[in-house]
Amino acid sequence: MKVDVLLGLQWGDEGKGKVVDVLTPRYDAVARFQGGPNAGHTLEFDGKKYVLRSIPSGVFRNDTNLIGNGVVLDPVLFREEAEALCESGVDLRQSLKLSKKAHLILPTHRLLDAANEKAKGDAKIGTTGKGIGPTYTDKTSRNGVRIGDIFDNFSEKYAAARNRHLDRLAALGATPDPEELAALEARWLSAVEYLKNYDIVDGEFLVNDLLQQGKSVLCEGAQGTMLDVDFGSYPFVTSSNTVCAGACTGLGIAPNKIGEVFGIFKAYCTRVGSGPFPTELFDETGKLIRDLGHEYGAVTGRERRCGWIDLVALKYAIMVNGVTKLIMMKSDVLDGFDTIKACTAYEIDGKLTDRFPYSIDSDRVKPVYKELPGWKTPMSSMTSESQFPKQFNDYIAFLEKELQTPIVIVSVGPDRMQTIER
Repeated sequence: MKVDVLLGLQWGDEGKGKVVDVLTPRYDAVARFQGGPNAGHTLEFDGKKYVLRSIPSGVFRNDTNLIGNGVVLDPVLFREEAEALCESGVDLRQSLKLSKKAHLILPTHRLLDAANEKAKGDAKIGTTGKGIGPTYTDKTSRNGVRIGDIFDNFSEKYAAARNRHLDRLAALGATPDPEELAALEARWLSAVEYLKNYDIVDGEFLVNDLLQQGKSVLCEGAQGTMLDVDFGSYPFVTSSNTVCAGACTGLGIAPNKIGEVFGIFKAYCTRVGSGPFPTELFDETGKLIRDLGHEYGAVTGRERRCGWIDLVALKYAIMVNGVTKLIMMKSDVLDGFDTIKACTAYEIDGKLTDRFPYSIDSDRVKPVYKELPGWKTPMSSMTSESQFPKQFNDYIAFLEKELQTPIVIVSVGPDRMQTIER
């Protein structure tokens, strides 16, 4: 058996949570391979909405779910999320497993995140302030604290990390109030004890044992390809590898064990926080897309920047991920537009290119658009491909020709049932 990978192809917020929820009945296990509580995956079904931050989106329909070693976990936020799910009837203690090698977000990581961002001034990244970057920094500098450490000299390891962080905060002029820090730590340490209620495992053995048993596994990514620390719009990126290769390092899977790669994208583009965005719209059209698409962060509530679809960036994302099947989300948001635009090339210093460049400085990169007729038909109540209007089918055909990859699923609304397979 091989694992299938599902990931975002744009700047995150593509709708991965919903698609994982739709696909999970076909898999025996779902494994989250990177990111942290800065990623919110929204699922809607039976008239209810759920936002998952660290927990895999397969928990509603699957018996085995893994938080992999590539994830960074905040025990406090995890506890809040888990207890909320348990109150709604989801028995996580039976289905959820945590990798020993996943790194823990400490209270001082969050303080460092805020202090580092403040120190950057106008050059700030637009972090969510959840401590993700400092935690990954500790991981790569070999100073991190992992879930498995809570069973082995934990007090000593925690104190060493905490003291390093306090020295750094002092250097930044951001020494925390001792009473406030003590309160944060007490809550955090209580949440660490809560983690012990779950099955803490060697995640790499779990996944590979499942494959040897002939079980099917879906790997769930967070954020999006254009936020990848190596291949995204650096430095305005996240701190982990959001691309398909991140499933290998974030779960302990060999590259030859990768099967299908599902790439998710919106029928338009959005971005949260700072960073270049070539097709961003600053006019009423951008505002209309934001309002129709309810484009506000699931975790942060931040307003998302909106623009037309960027096929230069999308083709690049398909290439670096080895995408085999595409899934298009939020098609219904564009139902009312007379004309749909798609960026097919960039003009940089007077020259055209369809290759994603080293830098996409918005002052130098000008998108070149192709205009297509809108379908002017409400699609949210459609249940099959046969109901699609001709102009929408033409839009799909145009995208498939440009991207050289089949679009196998189209979403026409937020609910689980508003998902059409082609």
